[in-house]
Amino acid sequence: MHRRQLIRTGFAVAAAASPLGLAACASTTNTGPAYPVGADGTAQSYTADELIAAGSRELGIAAEAMGGAIERIFADQGEHPVGYIAGEEGAGAVGVGLRYGRGALHMKDGQPPRDIFWQGISIGWDVGGNASRVFTLVYGLFHPDAIYRRYPGVEGSAYLVAGLGVNYQRADGITLAPVRTGVGLRLGANVGTMAYSRQRNIVPL
Repeated sequence: MHRRQLIRTGFAVAAAASPLGLAACASTTNTGPAYPVGADGTAQSYTADELIAAGSRELGIAAEAMGGAIERIFADQGEHPVGYIAGEEGAGAVGVGLRYGRGALHMKDGQPPRDIFWQGISIGWDVGGNASRVFTLVYGLFHPDAIYRRYPGVEGSAYLVAGLGVNYQRADGITLAPVRTGVGLRLGANVGTMAYSRQRNIVPL
């Protein structure tokens, strides 16, 4: 009697440890993001019209100007940004530059906006200061929390489209494309990094 019970118990354990059992377990413990990731073309993304409307509203500029910047970014980065950051920032430099900003991250998948701060430091031939509104397109963001990290960037690679400054920041497959309302009195070129965080950090490192 006891022997038969032990045999039945052994079969039950073996079945649970079988590949089918493991597959069933894995299918019920999916902790991945709520929307497709990576190169999956079905990930929810903003259209050009949606971004032009939001960008012109947030930056306080004409839709035609915003459309030119969006067209250029789409040509460089593709037509599937999954989010955008709307905010404002201030920056200044005398050789060594500092930049601080604050805004909200909006995702196309319907999650509520998240507060976000950024701070950066740069070194180069750069003199002056500016304050501007910023509208940043976000690509390759698998989960909103993944945006909180440091991004290298080259300010000198920024270009002007319809009077708006655009440049790119990349890290671990995520690309940010900030669009700024102007360059103010900033002159020159520099290299540096930008850190995005959940709260304001005075030290830009």
